[in-house]
Amino acid sequence: MSPTQPRQILDMNAFNPSRDRAGENPLLERHHHNFGAASVLFYRDPIEMVSASGCWMEAADGTRYLDFYNNVPSVGHCHPRVVEAVSCQLARLNIHTRYLNQCIETYAERLKATLSRTLDNLVMTCTGSEANDLALRIAALKSGNRGVIVTENAYHGNTEAVTAISPSALKRAPLSPHVVTVPAPSVDAFGSDITTGFTTAVKQAIETLRKRGYGLAAFICDAIFSSDGIHADPTDLLKPSIAAVHAAGGIYIADEVQPGFGRTGDAYWGFERHTVTPDIVTMGKPMGNGFPLAGLAVNADALACFCEEYGYFNTFGGNPVACAAGQAVLEVMEEEQLQANAQHIGAHLGTRLEALRHYDRRITAVRGAGLFIGIDLCHSGETATPSPELTSAVINGLRERRVLIGAAGRFGNTLKIRPPLCLDEQEADFFVEALSDTLASLSVKSR
Repeated sequence: MSPTQPRQILDMNAFNPSRDRAGENPLLERHHHNFGAASVLFYRDPIEMVSASGCWMEAADGTRYLDFYNNVPSVGHCHPRVVEAVSCQLARLNIHTRYLNQCIETYAERLKATLSRTLDNLVMTCTGSEANDLALRIAALKSGNRGVIVTENAYHGNTEAVTAISPSALKRAPLSPHVVTVPAPSVDAFGSDITTGFTTAVKQAIETLRKRGYGLAAFICDAIFSSDGIHADPTDLLKPSIAAVHAAGGIYIADEVQPGFGRTGDAYWGFERHTVTPDIVTMGKPMGNGFPLAGLAVNADALACFCEEYGYFNTFGGNPVACAAGQAVLEVMEEEQLQANAQHIGAHLGTRLEALRHYDRRITAVRGAGLFIGIDLCHSGETATPSPELTSAVINGLRERRVLIGAAGRFGNTLKIRPPLCLDEQEADFFVEALSDTLASLSVKSR
């Protein structure tokens, strides 16, 4: 049995001011004084970034880093089309949404065209947290229940309501009794029949919530289970679980903040890989390529029922500047064929990583779809002994080789790959060579 303990998501490879001084850095001292305990910085020696373009970021010392972590600038850092769209709209008009505006309606119609016709209304917000918070409120009213099912290491945001359904964000606070977790859909949890095992776990969670008196309001997940360590398959996974959720009176919320907008390559939305239709789709981050833009799509009747009981207005959600950014993102994705690129480059990257896995047994798994890939690292080469220590060493070794990457998974031993969708083959190879070199150097150090 592994002695490894579950890891809190924000602690993975984070700067710790009580442990890491990072030399005499006046900017770091200013940052710590201004933001205190709520500050989250990467690396024991945090990086001061000054510019970015495409898949690359540049630090104040002139070092250029390949960004293999950040799904926010999905069409590439500082994409000129997005910059131009935002700048032009900001120079023309920026208001809240209580006035009519062509830009807002054009974007809404373009976005809705990517979704099922049953999801005929949008509510625009600024963050995925706000979108998930509102989705939970709609689910509670529609179902008449409060209980929520999530996976064991899920992350869905940082309002009070969504922090409660984000086990990976909890440090000492216990899980609320209205929330029940199920294991991520993996061979480790369910053996060879993952679909049956996961469905059984969801049904047991429904029964637990019934016995506790909460009933089931919603099952929420992102369809690639990113914070749980990236579990893309099997693609028949969700359908029987959602049928059980609907039978219990609950609704299915697809959190597409991470797997959405073409990242998985074979589908525009992560849930489409599973041939299911959500009751609510929440989205954010990559929508505006760095400009704050998020929202949810929902059936008009469900939204009308909610609005009969509660008012909802978001001052900045879906403003013309945000919608201009969102429209530019959709246009760039289509014109530059970025979903197809994610599939093509993701396949190339997966092939090279599998070859490296066969060479280095510390890589125990490579999973994912498109440009969303997880690499499990275990010091002994055994899946029963996950090694967040090795993963942290690899992350810092990659930083030395000019690659930025993060971690995920219950034990923090999964490298989380999600670069901008414009990644090319040469950049993918740059990463694989850097990873290979890092692992080789760590082998030498451990002897």
